Amino acid sequence: MSTITDQFLSRPIFRIVSEIAAEKGVRAFVIGGYVRDCFLGRPTDDIDIVVEGSGIDFAWAVGERTGQFVSYFKNFGTAMLHYRGDEVEFVGARRESYRRESRKPIVENGTLEDDQKRRDFTINAMAFSLNREDFGALVDPFGGIRDLDAGIIRTPLDPDTTYSDDPLRMLRAVRFATKLSTAEQSFRIVPESMDSMRRLAGRLEILSCERIAEELNKMLASGRPAMAFRLMDEAGLLAYVLPELLALKGVETVDGRGHKDNFAHSLAVLTNVAEVSDKLYLRWAALLHDIGKPASKRYDAALGWTFHGHEVIGARMVPKIFDRLRLPLDEMKYVQKLVRLHLRPIALVDEEVTDSAVRRLLFDAGDDIDDLMLLCNADITSKNEAKVARIRGNFELVRRKLVEVEAKDAIRNFKNPIDGEYVMAVYGIPPCREIGVIKEMVKEAILDGVIGNNFAEADAFMRLHAPELGLHEV
Repeated sequence: MSTITDQFLSRPIFRIVSEIAAEKGVRAFVIGGYVRDCFLGRPTDDIDIVVEGSGIDFAWAVGERTGQFVSYFKNFGTAMLHYRGDEVEFVGARRESYRRESRKPIVENGTLEDDQKRRDFTINAMAFSLNREDFGALVDPFGGIRDLDAGIIRTPLDPDTTYSDDPLRMLRAVRFATKLSTAEQSFRIVPESMDSMRRLAGRLEILSCERIAEELNKMLASGRPAMAFRLMDEAGLLAYVLPELLALKGVETVDGRGHKDNFAHSLAVLTNVAEVSDKLYLRWAALLHDIGKPASKRYDAALGWTFHGHEVIGARMVPKIFDRLRLPLDEMKYVQKLVRLHLRPIALVDEEVTDSAVRRLLFDAGDDIDDLMLLCNADITSKNEAKVARIRGNFELVRRKLVEVEAKDAIRNFKNPIDGEYVMAVYGIPPCREIGVIKEMVKEAILDGVIGNNFAEADAFMRLHAPELGLHEV
């Protein structure tokens, strides 16, 4: 077996594990992502140690030796501690078998070989020995180092077995292909695995929504998120994960007039956003911004294809998607807002950029105005360079207007200068409908530029118009 250079195993934790393994008479190995990332030259502080014996007992011994607190997870047979900036997890080598209706395995004690067979992919099944007799030796029974060099995602066993046993591995295959791909090397899932996914895609239905959402978030957080959704579509997984995206696919033609493929467009917008922002839920907004188009699609002989109101329909769909995937409510509101408003800045570009329109945009977007502008700018995917240049030029005009209006009127975090208690005190009235009417009148006057966003002008406006509602000062 080949020996790995010292730089991969120079961290003190590895020598400590080696000493304890010798004292206990057991074999220990570092396995999985740490080994893979060493060969890829990617820094990592996430270390998995597999022990031929009790991982929990071994972790306790390491914790005692290092003076570190050990967290135990008895249900999973694992333990974890932190040491000099590394997160080190310990597990006993095991063999697994599965029931078809569940992804929870039946677990038995096993050897390193058993443990490597249960791993998801060959590139994650490689191990470094931490044993004195062959410290640093690479244990790679499935050719993971070869697959890593070739940019291949492949299962150690027959893919039908691997994916049927634990269907989450299908999403992990997509995620690793996406995560590991760089400008210099693109990773691909081998054809036999893709074929297996198409056959077994329905097995995703046994997964919890939370596990699916976790994988989707990791895909979206990667450097090439659009690649993940193309792969899920190609593998037949998208229908079980985000069917709303699948509905965007395809181009319909009537009288020789077609519309763009909205699935491809959405992924292009996602790519554009990912190039300028790493905000996870801004990327979600980019992915979902056009999901209302299939329901709003109409053909008009004079206008061609239209998608009027798709932003409103899409905004209504967002809560259902987030609820299904158990994604956070606060983030849902953020994504829903961006989906609902994503056409507003474009409408300003097409029309005269008035102060009133800008005030209303600032009022509706609030602190999310900058993210909204990023999304709208990313939504420009036309191949017509002249058109793109014109729109981007107009966008700069909108940006300048936003800055000017915000500096002058402070609308972004609008708070009505007139509150209900003040109205009741001035007119000697109890809580009633008229109070809401007055506050709405003041707000609209400020947004229209009739009065400034300050108490003095708002108070004078209220006193001028309150008699129209039958209110008189006391």
